[in-house]
Amino acid sequence: MKNNTIVRKIYRSKRIDTIQMEINKLGSDVKYDAVTFLNFRYLTTIIVFLLVLYNTKLGYVYAPVSMIIYYYLFYYVFITRPKKLRIKKLDREALYFFEILTLTLESGRDLESSIEVTVMNVDSEISKEFRQALFEVKFGKSLLEALEDMKKRIPSETVNNIILNITQTNVFGNSILETMYNQVDFLRDKQILEIKGEINKVPNKISIISVIFIVPLILLMILGPFLIELLGV
Repeated sequence: MKNNTIVRKIYRSKRIDTIQMEINKLGSDVKYDAVTFLNFRYLTTIIVFLLVLYNTKLGYVYAPVSMIIYYYLFYYVFITRPKKLRIKKLDREALYFFEILTLTLESGRDLESSIEVTVMNVDSEISKEFRQALFEVKFGKSLLEALEDMKKRIPSETVNNIILNITQTNVFGNSILETMYNQVDFLRDKQILEIKGEINKVPNKISIISVIFIVPLILLMILGPFLIELLGV
């Protein structure tokens, strides 16, 4: 409670809540909260400032610069980068998970039962989030409320759009199967486009490698005899 009070004196409540929302999007495996994150970043930033200040000749110049770089790098390492990696993971898993969910819906089950069957048979990051949503349903939330809360824990816009379409379909009474067919087709097309994009990048990567490694070797082979003669002279 004391640490919480100190942090709230330094940071605005809105800032703490924003950080907590970002941390929630990193998944349930993350063990720190916004208060711990802000405390640790604040203290270590001060330590970096003092170390640079007292251990370099131009500490008064380098210390503020080092402090600012460290401050923003800390956020990138512990929030921005893990969030990007999780988005990629969720997007990669989405097609398989929603294909299984669609097949389960085709058997005639309702949405909640289909999700239960799917999470029992699919072990993935998305599956964990749906499992958490079902857990919340058992403790009094409606499925729609649990899915809305789930969106707050998902950093992927692709997955969130699918969840949004599922909830809207449930609210307006449209065909959930038709919605899922469209979403699976969308995910499949998106995956194909991403693969094509990666393939298109290959020639550029090869060109860069050629310029850095192969071209100098060719030049060395061509100019080698002349260089030997010059050195011999």
